[in-house]
Formats: sequence, structure tokens, C-alpha cells
Amino acid sequence: MSAVTDILVGTGVDPDSADDLARVAELVRSVPDHPEPGVLFRDITPVLADGAAFAVVTTELAAHAGDAELVVGVEARGFLLAAPVALVAGVGTAPVRKAGKLPAVAASRSYDLEYGSATLELPAGVVEPGTRVYVVDDVLATGGTAAAACALLTDAGADLVGFGALMELPALNGRAKLGGLRVDALLRG
Repeated sequence: MSAVTDILVGTGVDPDSADDLARVAELVRSVPDHPEPGVLFRDITPVLADGAAFAVVTTELAAHAGDAELVVGVEARGFLLAAPVALVAGVGTAPVRKAGKLPAVAASRSYDLEYGSATLELPAGVVEPGTRVYVVDDVLATGGTAAAACALLTDAGADLVGFGALMELPALNGRAKLGGLRVDALLRG
């Protein structure tokens, strides 16, 4: 696997973590034409498989969770980050799932994707009004999924403290769909 030179350490990260995050950036694999021609997919699997890199990502995102009471992971790769981030932050975690995956649903939200439409669902009984929530996903791209997850949580009465991602693709301007919500992206690609 060769180093990915077009991925940079994000702004606002702990300067003491910058060198470690540069190593994390080298582990991200770029896969051209996936899932369709013209798309450059950023595969974080090698980051997750490297214990030291995974620890850096988890610790850095947990530091951004601040006073959150709950870390919510967005399906599906967001789950892989949200649970350890919550553990390090000392709080609980919950998923925002694709439609039809939960046995009890508190609320749902449909939204448009680049390739169609989708629906996200929030499990019943995990987010009480006023709960301070930090939302985590793997990559912030066009922002459709992130915005839908955040809107779903806001509709449930959650107080969003921020959105964290391992990587942001700034050229796709997904951050704009999150309005004024603080975005913590460890890498930019």
C-alpha cells in the first residue's frame, strides 16, 4: 500500500497528535471508480486494522466530544468509530441505522443521496430531550447522511455538541449542510 499524499491533517486537531495523524493519513487507501466510475472512495479499513492508528483516531475524537452525554454513530462505519470514542469519553453510545434494522424506532428521517434516497432511524428509548450528543461518522463527503442524522437527533430533542469524522472531503462541501454545527475532521482529503 502506498502513501496517500493528498490527505492532510485536519485543522483544529491537537498539535501533539499531528505526527500521529499524518501516519493515519498514510494508511487511508484511495480506491478509484468505487462505487461507480468517477468516484474516489476513501477506504479507512487499514486505519481500523492498525491498533496504534485506531487508538490515535479514537482518542482524538473522544477529546472533541467534550461534555457530550452520548456518542451517536451513523451507519455503518460510524459505528466502528462511535463505540470506542464513547468508551474513551466515558459516555454511552447509540446507532442511527438504515430503515428496517431496529426492533423499536423512535423516529425516522428520509433524505436524498447522490445515488438515490435513504431513510435513517433512531432507536426508541436512547435519546431523551436535552441529551447532549456528539455525532460520529467515518467520512464527511456531500453531507446528506450527516445532515439527516443530525436533523433526526434534533427532532428527537437532542442538543448536538458537534459532529466528528475521521476524514472530510472539503471539495464536496458537506460541512455546509450541517449549518453552524461544529465539525471536527481529523483528516482532509
